[in-house]
Amino acid sequence: MNNTPRILSALEFSKSHPALTGEEDYAGHRERVGEILFQLNMDEDTVIAGLLHDGGYDEAQKNQIKETFGEPVLALLNETAKISRLTMNCDSHQKTESVRKMIFALIDDIRVIMIKLADKLDRMRNLKGVNPEKQKKTVQEAIGIWAPIANRLGISSIKDELEDLSLKYSNPEVFAQIKTIVSQKKGERADYLQKAVDEITAAAQQAGIPITVTARAKHFYSIYQKMRKRNKGPDEIYDLLAMRILCKNTVECYTLIGLVHTLWKPVDGRFKDYIAKPKENGYQSLHTTVMCADKPLEIQIRTYAMHETAEKGVASHWLYKKGTNRDNVSEKNLTVVNQMKELGKELVSGVESENARNEFFKKIKDELLGKSIFVFTPRGDVIELPAGACAIDFAYAVHSSIGQKISAAKADGVIIPLSMPLKNTQVIEIITSQSARPTVNQLEQVKTSKARAKIRSWLAENGSSFVKSSKPDTTEDTKLNTSSVHHGQTKEQYLRSLNGGELPETVPTVIPRIRIGDTSNFMVSFARCCKPVYGDPVVGYVSRGRGIIVHKESCSNVWRIQNIEQRIAQVEWIEKDDSSKK
Repeated sequence: MNNTPRILSALEFSKSHPALTGEEDYAGHRERVGEILFQLNMDEDTVIAGLLHDGGYDEAQKNQIKETFGEPVLALLNETAKISRLTMNCDSHQKTESVRKMIFALIDDIRVIMIKLADKLDRMRNLKGVNPEKQKKTVQEAIGIWAPIANRLGISSIKDELEDLSLKYSNPEVFAQIKTIVSQKKGERADYLQKAVDEITAAAQQAGIPITVTARAKHFYSIYQKMRKRNKGPDEIYDLLAMRILCKNTVECYTLIGLVHTLWKPVDGRFKDYIAKPKENGYQSLHTTVMCADKPLEIQIRTYAMHETAEKGVASHWLYKKGTNRDNVSEKNLTVVNQMKELGKELVSGVESENARNEFFKKIKDELLGKSIFVFTPRGDVIELPAGACAIDFAYAVHSSIGQKISAAKADGVIIPLSMPLKNTQVIEIITSQSARPTVNQLEQVKTSKARAKIRSWLAENGSSFVKSSKPDTTEDTKLNTSSVHHGQTKEQYLRSLNGGELPETVPTVIPRIRIGDTSNFMVSFARCCKPVYGDPVVGYVSRGRGIIVHKESCSNVWRIQNIEQRIAQVEWIEKDDSSKK
């Protein structure tokens, strides 16, 4: 590591402030994380944040970090801590995918992900001796969340190592088998590969193309995946050897693929051109499999720049490297990671760089997340919803029975209207009532197909008006005064009583009444502040001596009422013609 004065100061600060968790199992962990980040070509702020992460700092210590190392380092530490507090639920593919997306939704700086990747890699490298339960959790997170993220960012060196280490601890018997097979006849394999290297090197020299060639056995997890895909044991997998050829430019890559296919017979269907059509994560290379001395040999051909990107991904063209011309780069038709790389070329230092970085990373997140938001349950589980979804959608996503009984909702501890669109990373808590039922208003408010289907099904089974003759609800959720208010009134008198003595701007053609659950003969009055009229999304609360006070859901006054969460009542409009008032 390049021990600049700031980095040396960070090392001293790290040693004097023990890690919040895990240091007893990972002595020297933070120093190694800093080294990994340095090897990935990260900027100095990121290396320092790696040295200081997982500290659980109080406000005084945070101020000290800000004064000593700068606000950008503190911001990285705060966002890293936010990710560390996530509940990493890896029970299913869908849940791990949601967590991966949530990680991107939570952060405003991509460098945070690099810090967490370095953190996870070092923890996996030093997993021996950690208690089994912690081992299992760490492995599940590595293979389910962080290896795919490394792949998404095109960092194959981290992806491959996380996968191999995960296999070592999750399936040690298979890992040992593969290791044995790969180790067998190591000398013979080395001779075979060296002969192949000599042949292609000679052919390239004759063509006037200087190259660098490396040959190796494939990484263990790749072999394991082949075993699973082909349903074979490790001793039955023959294409275990791989060669990589590096050259200066794309033209040489295509010339070399011709030389390779001249030297050895290509295997049908195994040639792939990821230069002309790069992978989504920006990876570029030519792939082929040939029969060399009657054994399959996989060969990759790429430029040195492509190799740097393949090994280090976005970090190899880091966002904070200074560029000279912001006008030469077009974002059009670039993949997410290609855009990241191009950004590194176009940014200049200072405020302009910071603003461009923030705007650009927002675009990256929008592409990664699509039209989705990610919110938490109180237990920390991640729920993915379409943008614009409300608390009712969330309730049905958790469980249909919760959706059917929803009466109110909190976001980050604050009561919100049920129809209010949720925001990324909010913690949503649902309040249910035994008297609550799905409504037509809810059907119009929800965005998810599950919520729409469940509400529509309930409405179809129970009729469109849902007005039933039943005794007033006296459950603990809604102990309400149930005396009627409108008998003997004219339609105009009734509407005036609902709206503070004034007629609404538009008089409905039917008399609007409020129902709660299955009961509609409650004493109600309508708030003068927002003057709700028929058709408005509304919410009610139990007043002291005045029955139910009805507000528009968007009215800010109702949500300021003391203990509103205990007094809230889900209400809705129903239609009654004049003759029904008798």
